[in-house]
Amino acid sequence: MNPERLRRITVEAGKCGGRPCIRGQRIRVTDVLELIAGGASFEKILSDYPSLEREDIVAAVDYTVLQAP
Repeated sequence: MNPERLRRITVEAGKCGGRPCIRGQRIRVTDVLELIAGGASFEKILSDYPSLEREDIVAAVDYTVLQAP
């Protein structure tokens, strides 16, 4: 797990209900995880969301692992 990568995850009070997002965009960590759970490949996600980078997807997964009880 890379602490630098986790800086890609942001939480802002007025954005997306204060939920964790990718680099201040209105793409929530949960959105990315739902796409992965639904079978979307990294390439498909990156194609559908051109503002995302591969490291953003990995950061979303890392963030979720850290938040798990």
